[in-house]
Amino acid sequence: QVQLVESGGGLVQAGDSLRLSCAASGRTFSRYNMGWFRRAPEKDRESVATINWSGGNTYYADSVKGRFTISRDNAKNTVYLQMNSLKPEDTALYYCATLKYWYDPGSYDTWGQGTQVTVSS
Repeated sequence: QVQLVESGGGLVQAGDSLRLSCAASGRTFSRYNMGWFRRAPEKDRESVATINWSGGNTYYADSVKGRFTISRDNAKNTVYLQMNSLKPEDTALYYCATLKYWYDPGSYDTWGQGTQVTVSS
């Protein structure tokens, strides 16, 4: 089973950018659809973006569309989340997960431990 480790979070100011990485173990990473999720304090977990196994299909939540970009490098077993024009409401713990279907954020399976993103105003 694949294991996921997120990195790249931090404390930034509104308008700044961050790139999150999710490194996967195992030789079958290229078979997995992947997703980024986040959970803000006292809020439900939210799907942020998903990507299919080849990178040819993506999905974005309305709240991040036009600001965030999900991508993957199967040769490096890594999926990325480029976050631009960050807002204080983007503050959350960000997780990556494997998905059974890239178009169904509810089809998650394996989770990473998360990386904290804090955006100050």
